Amino acid sequence: MNTVVLVDDHQMFRTGVKAELGDGVEIVGEAGDVDEAVAVIRDRKPDVVLLDVHLPGGGGIEVLRRLHGSVPSRFLALSVSDAAEDVIGVVRGGARGYVTKTISGPELTDAIARVAEGDAVFSPRLAGFVLDAFAASDVPAVDPELDQLTQREREVLRLIARGYAYKEIAKELFISVKTVETHVSSVLRKLQLSNRHELSRWAAARRLV
Repeated sequence: MNTVVLVDDHQMFRTGVKAELGDGVEIVGEAGDVDEAVAVIRDRKPDVVLLDVHLPGGGGIEVLRRLHGSVPSRFLALSVSDAAEDVIGVVRGGARGYVTKTISGPELTDAIARVAEGDAVFSPRLAGFVLDAFAASDVPAVDPELDQLTQREREVLRLIARGYAYKEIAKELFISVKTVETHVSSVLRKLQLSNRHELSRWAAARRLV
């Protein structure tokens, strides 16, 4: 049975994942932020780490950076985000796969087993992002405007651009409506935009939707 460390900043989500996986794997540790994750993974050295992309302390990419080459574990990103830059970022950081949180329990158990064996596993739509990125001869330029947003602000921005209401965003990201409003205000201020319609156009122009 494969050993797994589960890294996600939402306790409720970690509990749900453990219930979905059942006896299919052995959960040997959990973490809710980057520092906890690095410590638990170094200590337990699981076969596979289920890693959320957006974490307090620098995100999943920071976990990968700190642990690069120092543990035998393989990393499978499990995130609500299906944005190309998130997928490509963690794959370049060393993850062996990326699946979204819409995945079923049996599918996730299978993905863990395949990653543990050395396979690369991606949700079907996301595989195209990876192929396109590594087929390109040049690395995408850094967008200074996008770069000033936090990971959570980017998540909120993408959902706003897709037409989600604040309540729907709050439910999707496991945060309060008030927190969503705070993030939207921050994004508008940083990008010097006036309303959510301008935000949507801005995101569409950068293919973030």
